[in-house]
Amino acid sequence: SKAMTDQRPDVTAHEAVIDEALGVIDGALAQMMQRELVSSGEVADLLLDVRTLLTDSGSPVDVISDVQPAADPA
Repeated sequence: SKAMTDQRPDVTAHEAVIDEALGVIDGALAQMMQRELVSSGEVADLLLDVRTLLTDSGSPVDVISDVQPAADPA
C-alpha cells in the first residue's frame, strides 16, 4: 500500500538518528568509565548532545570526541 511505503523513509531516518544518539552515548560512556570523576558539565554536554540528536535530526551535532579529566579539587 502507498501509505506503508510513504512512512518507510521517515522510519529509516528515525532509526539513523537513534543509532547516532546511541553511538554518542556509547563513545562517551567508554571514555567516562575509565575515570573516577566526571564533571557535571561533561555530563550536561553529553545529555545536550543526545537531546539535540533526538529533537533536531536536520542538523549535525558536534560530538564530544575528547573528554578531559576534571581538575582534582583536593
